[in-house]
Amino acid sequence: MLAHQQVEQPKDIAPLADPQRIRTVVKALVRVAQAWKLTNAEAASLFDIPVATWGRMKAGSFKGTLDQDKMMRASLVIGLFKGLRLLFNGPLETQWPKQSNTGPLFGGMSPVNKMIAGGIPAMIATRRHIDALRGGM
Repeated sequence: MLAHQQVEQPKDIAPLADPQRIRTVVKALVRVAQAWKLTNAEAASLFDIPVATWGRMKAGSFKGTLDQDKMMRASLVIGLFKGLRLLFNGPLETQWPKQSNTGPLFGGMSPVNKMIAGGIPAMIATRRHIDALRGGM
Protein backbone atom coordinates (compact mmCIF):
# COMPACT_ATOMS: atom_id res chain seq x y z
CA MET A 1 0.00 0.00 0.00
CA LEU A 2 2.77 2.47 0.90
CA ALA A 3 4.68 1.67 -2.29
CA HIS A 4 1.86 3.16 -4.37
CA GLN A 5 1.56 6.39 -2.42
CA GLN A 6 3.17 9.37 -4.02
CA VAL A 7 5.67 11.26 -1.88
CA GLU A 8 5.30 15.02 -2.10
CA GLN A 9 8.54 16.84 -2.88
CA PRO A 10 9.56 19.64 -0.54
CA LYS A 11 8.42 22.96 -1.97
CA ASP A 12 11.88 24.53 -1.89
CA ILE A 13 13.31 22.06 -4.41
CA ALA A 14 11.16 23.04 -7.40
CA PRO A 15 12.49 26.62 -7.81
CA LEU A 16 16.04 25.30 -8.25
CA ALA A 17 15.15 24.39 -11.84
CA ASP A 18 13.26 27.63 -12.59
CA PRO A 19 15.12 29.17 -15.57
CA GLN A 20 14.36 32.78 -14.59
CA ARG A 21 15.56 32.27 -11.03
CA ILE A 22 18.69 30.53 -12.27
CA ARG A 23 19.45 33.37 -14.72
CA THR A 24 19.05 35.90 -11.89
CA VAL A 25 21.32 33.96 -9.53
CA VAL A 26 23.96 33.34 -12.21
CA LYS A 27 23.94 37.01 -13.24
CA ALA A 28 24.49 38.03 -9.60
CA LEU A 29 27.34 35.54 -9.19
CA VAL A 30 29.05 36.80 -12.33
CA ARG A 31 28.80 40.38 -11.05
CA VAL A 32 30.27 39.40 -7.67
CA ALA A 33 33.12 37.53 -9.35
CA GLN A 34 33.85 40.54 -11.55
CA ALA A 35 33.73 42.96 -8.62
CA TRP A 36 36.07 40.76 -6.59
CA LYS A 37 38.31 40.21 -9.64
CA LEU A 38 38.13 36.43 -9.29
CA THR A 39 39.90 34.36 -11.89
CA ASN A 40 37.82 31.78 -13.74
CA ALA A 41 39.48 29.06 -11.67
CA GLU A 42 38.76 30.86 -8.40
CA ALA A 43 35.11 31.47 -9.29
CA ALA A 44 34.61 27.88 -10.44
CA SER A 45 36.23 26.56 -7.27
CA LEU A 46 34.25 28.88 -5.02
CA PHE A 47 30.97 27.70 -6.54
CA ASP A 48 32.21 24.08 -6.84
CA ILE A 49 31.62 23.81 -10.58
CA PRO A 50 33.84 22.97 -13.53
CA VAL A 51 35.66 25.91 -15.17
CA ALA A 52 33.78 25.18 -18.42
CA THR A 53 30.46 25.56 -16.59
CA TRP A 54 31.65 28.86 -15.12
CA GLY A 55 32.56 29.96 -18.65
CA ARG A 56 29.00 29.24 -19.80
CA MET A 57 27.65 31.15 -16.80
CA LYS A 58 29.81 34.16 -17.64
CA ALA A 59 28.80 34.01 -21.30
CA GLY A 60 25.11 33.87 -20.41
CA SER A 61 24.68 30.49 -22.09
CA PHE A 62 24.26 28.32 -18.97
CA LYS A 63 21.16 26.15 -19.37
CA GLY A 64 21.55 23.83 -16.39
CA THR A 65 19.92 23.69 -12.99
CA LEU A 66 21.36 24.59 -9.61
CA ASP A 67 21.19 22.05 -6.81
CA GLN A 68 20.78 23.03 -3.17
CA ASP A 69 24.55 23.08 -2.62
CA LYS A 70 25.05 25.59 -5.45
CA MET A 71 22.10 27.70 -4.28
CA MET A 72 23.52 27.74 -0.75
CA ARG A 73 26.92 28.85 -2.05
CA ALA A 74 25.28 31.52 -4.18
CA SER A 75 23.22 32.81 -1.27
CA LEU A 76 26.26 32.99 1.00
CA VAL A 77 28.42 34.78 -1.55
CA ILE A 78 25.71 37.27 -2.50
CA GLY A 79 25.03 37.92 1.18
CA LEU A 80 28.74 38.38 1.83
CA PHE A 81 28.96 40.82 -1.09
CA LYS A 82 26.06 42.82 0.33
CA GLY A 83 27.54 42.75 3.83
CA LEU A 84 30.87 44.06 2.56
CA ARG A 85 29.09 46.88 0.72
CA LEU A 86 27.36 47.85 3.95
CA LEU A 87 30.50 47.54 6.06
CA PHE A 88 33.03 49.26 3.86
CA ASN A 89 32.68 52.37 1.77
CA GLY A 90 35.28 52.35 -0.97
CA PRO A 91 37.74 49.95 -2.54
CA LEU A 92 37.93 47.66 0.50
CA GLU A 93 34.43 46.37 -0.19
CA THR A 94 35.66 44.62 -3.34
CA GLN A 95 39.32 44.12 -2.40
CA TRP A 96 38.84 42.52 1.03
CA PRO A 97 37.88 39.04 -0.28
CA LYS A 98 41.24 38.53 -2.03
CA GLN A 99 43.53 40.15 0.54
CA SER A 100 45.54 38.02 2.94
CA ASN A 101 43.94 38.11 6.36
CA THR A 102 45.85 37.32 9.54
CA GLY A 103 42.70 37.05 11.64
CA PRO A 104 42.13 33.73 13.43
CA LEU A 105 39.38 32.72 11.01
CA PHE A 106 41.65 33.05 7.97
CA GLY A 107 45.13 32.18 9.26
CA GLY A 108 46.91 34.29 6.66
CA MET A 109 44.77 33.12 3.74
CA SER A 110 42.55 35.43 1.76
CA PRO A 111 38.85 35.00 2.52
CA VAL A 112 38.29 33.70 -1.03
CA ASN A 113 41.00 31.05 -0.65
CA LYS A 114 39.68 30.11 2.79
CA MET A 115 36.17 29.68 1.38
CA ILE A 116 37.47 27.64 -1.55
CA ALA A 117 39.45 25.39 0.78
CA GLY A 118 36.75 25.09 3.44
CA GLY A 119 33.61 24.95 1.31
CA ILE A 120 30.22 25.84 2.70
CA PRO A 121 31.29 25.78 6.40
CA ALA A 122 34.04 28.34 5.66
CA MET A 123 31.59 30.40 3.59
CA ILE A 124 29.14 30.45 6.50
CA ALA A 125 31.90 31.44 8.94
CA THR A 126 33.09 34.23 6.63
CA ARG A 127 29.57 35.55 6.19
CA ARG A 128 29.01 35.47 9.96
CA HIS A 129 32.31 37.26 10.47
CA ILE A 130 31.25 40.15 8.22
CA ASP A 131 27.78 40.24 9.75
CA ALA A 132 29.35 40.41 13.23
CA LEU A 133 31.66 43.24 12.17
CA ARG A 134 28.60 45.13 10.95
CA GLY A 135 26.97 44.58 14.34
CA GLY A 136 24.38 42.24 12.90
CA MET A 137 25.18 39.31 15.19
